[in-house]
Amino acid sequence: MLLLKPIIQFVILLWFLCFKVPHPDAFIVQNPPSVPTLVAVKWASSLRKSAFIVDWHNFGYTLLGLSVGRSSPFVSIYHWFEKHYGQMANGSLCVTRAMQHELAQNWGIRATVLYDQPPEFFCPTSLQEKHKLFCRLNRYLCHPLGVRDCVTATTTGIGADDQNETLFTTLVDTDILLKPNRPALVVSSTSWTPDEDFGILLEAAVMYDRRVAALLDENDSADEGVLWKEISGGKQYLYPRLLFIITGKGPEKEKYEEKIKRLNLKRVAFRTMWLSAEEYPLLLGSADLGVCLHTSSSGLDLPMKVVDMFGCGLPVCAVSYSCIDELVKVEKNGLLFSSSSELADELLMLFRGFPNECDALKSLKNGALETGSSARWATEWEEHAKPLISEVISRNLN
Repeated sequence: MLLLKPIIQFVILLWFLCFKVPHPDAFIVQNPPSVPTLVAVKWASSLRKSAFIVDWHNFGYTLLGLSVGRSSPFVSIYHWFEKHYGQMANGSLCVTRAMQHELAQNWGIRATVLYDQPPEFFCPTSLQEKHKLFCRLNRYLCHPLGVRDCVTATTTGIGADDQNETLFTTLVDTDILLKPNRPALVVSSTSWTPDEDFGILLEAAVMYDRRVAALLDENDSADEGVLWKEISGGKQYLYPRLLFIITGKGPEKEKYEEKIKRLNLKRVAFRTMWLSAEEYPLLLGSADLGVCLHTSSSGLDLPMKVVDMFGCGLPVCAVSYSCIDELVKVEKNGLLFSSSSELADELLMLFRGFPNECDALKSLKNGALETGSSARWATEWEEHAKPLISEVISRNLN
């Protein structure tokens, strides 16, 4: 069935491209997802005498290698098809300068860099929008079944459908106010796949919890119930509670949810959820920090989730790898880490004095806002992609 599926996809795609769609000046195919798509589009472009342009977002053979191993003969075959048909393109786009260099040096392909940019609806969230969003999420944040942590223990007075108060905001007369003793909100979106080591984040959360207790000179045997009661009473600490909201679906989600349930944390809580396309940008714009665990199967692409976070003015802590610095500028719009200990150190540094006296976090947020507003998709398309496509079509017609 695994062999039959791509053959059927190939035949159906070729039929539509050759006979169903109006004659195009150019076919643009994003790679990956798959070799059958690349081959079908090349054949269709030849039959219809259209230009053939490949938009390189990553290498499919490296993604395949994650599941079957780099030494598998299937990876070698996939690599050959990808390279062979990529070299047959009339023009190429790619997402990083590092990938541009790789394509030129080892694939014999000249590509134009076209950085991913956030759509217009990824933008900062207003205080009113934040309150409405958290009202809708009250039941998931404050009342998850079978969970008792630093969030649920301090929100007993908030109803699941409460429209006046949330974990982060409160409505006083007609004014919406942010709570001074609210937890810091950290968001990480993931596909729960092997190329994102979510264990790093769990370990960092445990380290943050333990290190804060040590810095505040708390006894290891201290009852968390006393701490949570003080927080409910409005007491603020030098280091805040952290609420991690992890969005997305994927094969390893249940495994990590079980691990989260076994963590015994006093100042850290986790929530996993799936948000609609309308609510996800609002959540990013409402958060205090984003965490990216994407490491790239090739080491040559950039995580779109970070692009979206910057569009919402959200600073990011991201796993360090070869070309991530093309997107995350250290100490300007984010920080990089290579281990759970480094991430824990960054959390301690950024959230010290939260919410009013965390100058480092505020500086990164300003940098993220600047990054997100400096370039958008329409600008990137007009300046880089459109000239290449026009040139390729012109050459092909002549």
